[in-house]
Amino acid sequence: MNRITFEPIGIIHSQFKDTRGTPIQSACAVGSQGTVEIFPKYVDGLEGIEGFSHIILIYHFHLCKTFSLRVTPYLDKELHGVFATRAPARPNSIGISVVRLVKVENGILHIQDLDIVDGTPLLDIKPYVPQVDAHNVEKIGWLKENVAKLASVKDDGRFT
Repeated sequence: MNRITFEPIGIIHSQFKDTRGTPIQSACAVGSQGTVEIFPKYVDGLEGIEGFSHIILIYHFHLCKTFSLRVTPYLDKELHGVFATRAPARPNSIGISVVRLVKVENGILHIQDLDIVDGTPLLDIKPYVPQVDAHNVEKIGWLKENVAKLASVKDDGRFT
């Protein structure tokens, strides 16, 4: 099997210094503020990004050292396959968050509504386009019974 290697393009800075207490989704982190420091060799890739109100950050869950294929997610008490959850401890510890882009200044993205721990390596950025990224869905699996808890649940450290 071929090995895949990623090189971070920047570092995410946030008010969350530890996984514990961090919101578990960006929709639950309204008002939180942070920055994304883009490394100098990637700054030219930001051209035009200020025209978007929201961006998708793709990053490495660098604090997750192990994973399990069956996990008890934050919003439930039952075991589920990791691919049926948004748990951070995964075979390839990649995370995504949709955040509000406030401004771009000298290779620094000022963002809001982030659910990411300070110092997280950034792998990529994509513009959020509702006509492409938002879908009408028919079912949300086991989350149907638990999604109402979303705003009140924070990371309790179980995946680090």
